[in-house]
Amino acid sequence: MKAINEWMAFATAYTRMSMAAGEVIARRTQRMAMGAMTPHEAMAMVLEKGTAFATATERAAVAAARGGDPVRVATAALKPYGTKTRSNARKLRR
Repeated sequence: MKAINEWMAFATAYTRMSMAAGEVIARRTQRMAMGAMTPHEAMAMVLEKGTAFATATERAAVAAARGGDPVRVATAALKPYGTKTRSNARKLRR
């Protein structure tokens, strides 16, 4: 039962991240279409992907090295993406 709960928590976190990513894409697309995107935001939009990927890879590797099961490794890898997408969504709502 514990494994099911852990996978459900992962699925919930993944869904939240996906929804936040969709919101970020929509808001940034709107800003681009209106000509309101700043050069700083455009650069950050590109660079944040590599940073999030590197952080996710590192966290997954650490979880695996500590003997984590697949759900713990996947959760560790997902967390940086979720944190960044939620942060971007909040920022873009202003």
